[in-house]
Amino acid sequence: MRRIDDQVFRLLLLAVTLAFAWVLQPFYGAILWAIIVAVIFAPVNRALLRTMPGRPNLAAVVTVLLTIAIVILPLAIVATSLVQEATSLFGKIQSGEYDLASYIQRIFDALPAWAMGWLERFNLTNLSGLRETLSSGLMKGGQILAPQALSIGMNTFEFMIGLGIMLYLLFFLTRDGKALADRIKDAVPLGADHKAALFSRFADVVRATVKGGILVAMAQGMLGGLAFWFLGVHAALLWAVLMAFLSLVPAVGAGLVWLPVAIYFLATGAIWQGLGLIAYGVLVIGLVDNVLRPFLVGKDTKLPDYVVLISTLGGIEVFGLNGFVIGPLIAAIFMVSWEIFSASRRDA
Repeated sequence: MRRIDDQVFRLLLLAVTLAFAWVLQPFYGAILWAIIVAVIFAPVNRALLRTMPGRPNLAAVVTVLLTIAIVILPLAIVATSLVQEATSLFGKIQSGEYDLASYIQRIFDALPAWAMGWLERFNLTNLSGLRETLSSGLMKGGQILAPQALSIGMNTFEFMIGLGIMLYLLFFLTRDGKALADRIKDAVPLGADHKAALFSRFADVVRATVKGGILVAMAQGMLGGLAFWFLGVHAALLWAVLMAFLSLVPAVGAGLVWLPVAIYFLATGAIWQGLGLIAYGVLVIGLVDNVLRPFLVGKDTKLPDYVVLISTLGGIEVFGLNGFVIGPLIAAIFMVSWEIFSASRRDA
């Protein structure tokens, strides 16, 4: 009878846990980032507690305020500038001030005969058709975006709710994070060594992925944006953000943006600009990715580079932008779980 009661209770526990997760699912992004920020800023909170002992509430409030000042406000400023620049660029393209077909024509004029023959084979040299395609695409884009403008207010409202939830949770996770972690450890039905390994790996992966992902992406985007601004490339901030976003994916990176621009410079006779951008991209932008990312991500997570790459790509595919953290986290827990299982089999 006792065994039946235990089984029923475990089923009930599983059911209510899944139901609770389902209830929280609409705000999983806010909850995830509250946990991530709490883990990242935990050393800051501990330092504040040493300077103000016995005042955990004040230390948590100061930590949240620092998070807002260091992370949220700069991101809000960049996002506002990005929207303005993207809107301006779209308007100039739509008005014809920026004629994309003319830029492509300049590249065609500089190409050798064999390259033009290869493009003609795939019908890629019809500029009139290309111009019509671009115009049609812009018109369709405008038709799609116009109805969406009506929902911007609602999306902004939802974003503000998510941000408020994240900051609210961040306060409690910062203040009570250690106690919550201890309670979760006690509830997990594993041995002490196994629980310590899992929780340690969780914190390592979160810190390393954020450091190696966001910091490297920000550095590459900033360096690429500065290069574009110096070379007079239009909408440098927009391209900088795009490079930063692409840099979240290991082994892909900002080269997908700066390399075509360098090729354009070379094809249109701006030889020094093209060669300079290639050298800068390889030696400066690429160096940030090739040196810092393995050091920050692979070392702390103890994951091979190829696992970091595949898990990041898979995580982004499944979970969206949040996946660049969730993917490596699942991979790390997967690997440490199998390590624990293998060790237990050897000891048996």
